[in-house]
Amino acid sequence: MGKFNFLKTSIDGVIIVEPTVFGDDRGYFMETYQRDEFYKGGIKVDFVQDNQSMSSKGVLRGLHFQKQFSQSKLVRCIKGEVFDVAVDLREDSETYGKWEGVILSEENKKQFFIPKNFAHGFLVLSDVAEFVYKVDDFYHPNDEGGLMWNDPEIGINWPIPRGMEIKLSEKDKIHPAFKRK
Repeated sequence: MGKFNFLKTSIDGVIIVEPTVFGDDRGYFMETYQRDEFYKGGIKVDFVQDNQSMSSKGVLRGLHFQKQFSQSKLVRCIKGEVFDVAVDLREDSETYGKWEGVILSEENKKQFFIPKNFAHGFLVLSDVAEFVYKVDDFYHPNDEGGLMWNDPEIGINWPIPRGMEIKLSEKDKIHPAFKRK
């Protein structure tokens, strides 16, 4: 087995990455990114920035995208657990408007690669989650876009436990619905 297992999803270009974890009674070691391995696995991106956020249970961030300066992202959860989602916004794609989701957690150590021209969001399932991601372009605040997290046309099946209160930012509360072009 290589350092990483690259799992294709139902949407072309969206990849789940499983790192090889070496552990013993002292703890574990793993590589989280290695350019040559990722290139071989189909992720040919030059990342320029790393980001990290912390959120509490029920926080839903998204669905976000950059309009003109689209970003590819490699995301993972280093503490807690999230349900992470990518929505295909590539108008010429056979999967335009479709979504793919995966549980990312400190236990499973999976990563999720989301190419350019996708909306992205995640829901925090644990008490607290720390989320880290690499991007291949810098953030441009005047280029932000977003979609309703619960848009019926997209139909994301968020794993919301009974009684969980969804916490949204003011911006995320007013994102528009998805409109096919």
